[in-house]
Amino acid sequence: MSSELARVAGVVAVAGLAALLVAPGRMQRLAGLAAWGVGSAALAVYLAPKGHAGLLAGGAVAGLLLAAAGAALLLRWPWLLALATLACVPARIPVTVGSTQANLLVPLYAVVAAAGLALAWELLRGDTRSRELGPVALPLAAFVAWGGLSLAWSQDVRQGAIELLAFYLPFGLLAVALARLDWRRRWVIALYAELTLMAIVFAVVGIEQWINRDIFWNPKLLVGNTYAPFFRVNSVFWDPSIYGRFLVVSILASLIVALFWRSVRVVLLAVAAIAAAWTGLIFSFSQSSFLALIAGVALAAVLAWGRRALLLVVLAAAVFVLVAAVAPNVRHAVLHHANGGLNRVTSGRSKLVKNGFKIAEHNPAVGVGIGGFKHAYAKQAHLRSKEPASSPRSAFTASSTTISSRTRPSGPLSAWPRSPRGSPTRARRRRRSTAR
Repeated sequence: MSSELARVAGVVAVAGLAALLVAPGRMQRLAGLAAWGVGSAALAVYLAPKGHAGLLAGGAVAGLLLAAAGAALLLRWPWLLALATLACVPARIPVTVGSTQANLLVPLYAVVAAAGLALAWELLRGDTRSRELGPVALPLAAFVAWGGLSLAWSQDVRQGAIELLAFYLPFGLLAVALARLDWRRRWVIALYAELTLMAIVFAVVGIEQWINRDIFWNPKLLVGNTYAPFFRVNSVFWDPSIYGRFLVVSILASLIVALFWRSVRVVLLAVAAIAAAWTGLIFSFSQSSFLALIAGVALAAVLAWGRRALLLVVLAAAVFVLVAAVAPNVRHAVLHHANGGLNRVTSGRSKLVKNGFKIAEHNPAVGVGIGGFKHAYAKQAHLRSKEPASSPRSAFTASSTTISSRTRPSGPLSAWPRSPRGSPTRARRRRRSTAR
């Protein structure tokens, strides 16, 4: 398939998803779901490795049969969708076809396919529900529609197709399917129990990795840990930051239970779950996860104690800023702009954001198109290649699995005890910053 046909397929797929999100009529939504399926299949054909048509066709047939079986289960027990989705979140399967290798969310995509078939069956049987996402439906439809339309002028059609097929299209449909569920108390409790149990198991795995100085899956993280002054773990996830964010979601859910549940026994269990997940979170050394946790805790405090909590939140933020400012490397970098100044403190984020705003300024009307950021960033930063080793890693994420591993913290985290696997001198010499 040519890149021009892929552009058309992307537009067709997101138009179908947008119709599924906002169309009021049953037949309109059914047509949108069909367009979503046809466009997604065309993008998959465009991205598929060449020379393995038989293998890929067999995999597609097996996937459809599995999705049909899953759809039958979802029609009988709809709440299996939420439980299965959560269970499949960390599962990335290494897939090799010819010379092409990738770590894909195959189980989660199978759940999405089953949800799509179940939704199609319900619409065919006369289901008249619409706009399940309520006020979010219209802006979400506009967002995905613009993203797909921008593939028409993207400088990197392949990367744009990957982003559509791996993220926009499946997760947009999954949002609709989840919103259609009848959210009852017992199922919400079951979902929370599953989330907490998974977080505790993942935390135990992460702690065991830190103790034994051993990780799974990610060879780039292994290399980074060799030269870093500390040791990051990823548990069963590919990326330590994704692992950390999963634990943050679990901690915040348990925090809500601890704040609002009346049973002392349940509160104590929630506090124990928070302690276990927090211990695992420490060894992810994920800055974004810690910031997300701070924001979530502040919001939970406001919900629990109202305006009285605002003062506590402000005081906590002030203490955090003071602690960060006391760190010598942070103070010196910000005040004297040493070794990149703020960019170094933020692990490359400030430079990434600065160049991102410049790209938006230079392309004010329609942007650079989905998937085109790598090319635009390389041009803006005057880089010789599209993905050099010295560039911010998050600006150059080029597959459906986001690969990024920071090898040095900033701020208060830099005071953490250093790993015996690498000396500080070698770590500073070979340190690589990422923008996760």
